[in-house]
Amino acid sequence: MSSAPVFAVDAVAFDLDGTLLDTIHDLAAAVNALLAELRHAPLPKDAVRAMVGKGMANLVRRAVGASRGSAPDDAELALLLPRYQAIYAGILGAHTLLFDGVIEGLARMRAEGLRLAVVTNKASRFVLPHLVRAGIADYFDVLVGGDDARAKKPDPAPLLLVAERLGIAPSRLMMVGDSVNDTEAARAAGCPVLVVPYGYNEGRPVQDLDCDGIVASLADVADRVRRAADPITA
Repeated sequence: MSSAPVFAVDAVAFDLDGTLLDTIHDLAAAVNALLAELRHAPLPKDAVRAMVGKGMANLVRRAVGASRGSAPDDAELALLLPRYQAIYAGILGAHTLLFDGVIEGLARMRAEGLRLAVVTNKASRFVLPHLVRAGIADYFDVLVGGDDARAKKPDPAPLLLVAERLGIAPSRLMMVGDSVNDTEAARAAGCPVLVVPYGYNEGRPVQDLDCDGIVASLADVADRVRRAADPITA
């Protein structure tokens, strides 16, 4: 029998890219379409994967910089970002896949009475469409995107906003993610945090992350959480 601790919480928040959905195929396609318009060389999918996690502006800056050898300044980035977002919107969900265990894990946690949220650095307008097209939107009570809080992860602000909207203490909100952005945000917010090993951690091993455990899938997350008997409100 496993000795892994089980956390009594009121809700569970999930990162989107690399935790719930395998979106790298869409992201890389959009990056390379933008690079083609700029007459720059395309990037391998694995190179783009290592750039994901700190929002679209960071992705565009890093991708253009890697392709041409110099990153765009703020003025150029302000012109490139809307074009990238338009390209991405046109292909959003076309090649996205659910990771194994996502449906089972979400269904089990909802059956347990846990409230569920998405907290992501992805631009907010893309979050709900992604979830709808993946068929999982109805599982979630709260969605917090990259422009909903005062700062993005690894700042704790997005997780604190989730807790506020759910009316619970951050200590009773489990964070589940795939990267240092998730673990640092959780620690700063006072949330317990579990990580999955299959996502986008900017090329770093998840074993190096400061977390409360590594779980193979969201189905395994369901084994590590239970609904708290005495909810503590914020």
